[in-house]
Amino acid sequence: MATAEQAMLVEADEAPRRKSSKALRPPGAKSVGWALVQAARMHRARIGDRLAALNLFAGQEQVVQVLAAAGTMTMGDLAATLRVRPPTASKTVTRLAALGFVERRTEAADGRIVRVRLTEAGLAKAAAIDRIWDEVEAEMLDGFDNKEKRRLRKLLRRAARNLAEASGLDSHEPEDDLDAVGLEVEDGTRDAD
Repeated sequence: MATAEQAMLVEADEAPRRKSSKALRPPGAKSVGWALVQAARMHRARIGDRLAALNLFAGQEQVVQVLAAAGTMTMGDLAATLRVRPPTASKTVTRLAALGFVERRTEAADGRIVRVRLTEAGLAKAAAIDRIWDEVEAEMLDGFDNKEKRRLRKLLRRAARNLAEASGLDSHEPEDDLDAVGLEVEDGTRDAD
């Protein structure tokens, strides 16, 4: 059993730790950007862990998803949709082509225009990626109701659009009109804004 003197020493030793734990709050703890970066980092890590089983890295799945939805695209349109610079899109497409998931073809009339599309193997990966994204999204949004999900999506799209404009990036992001359409809630009724 500890003496009163030992208890005081333990208390004195723990006091700076308690004080320092408050001082260890992240520098941007009250920042929306900080929270966004932390959520994005956790999402990317979660997605990345699951993509490894598909022989993909985080970021590559977005190219596959866009091409699965659009079919054939020019490299410029792909870069604009992903909100990345064309060399970034080209580098990712090169890696995916080496894996046999995408193929590139130059335009017959204008060799400067390159169109890209998924191969059969890429289409199979797209279906697996969709399942992974659905699972991780369910984990991320656990406890959110449909209105909160829709509002968060709308706000994040606006923030991304603002940053894309500030960066001078062209964007093919759908406007918020997707969120103006009501979503079905779990009881089968429509949930409008």
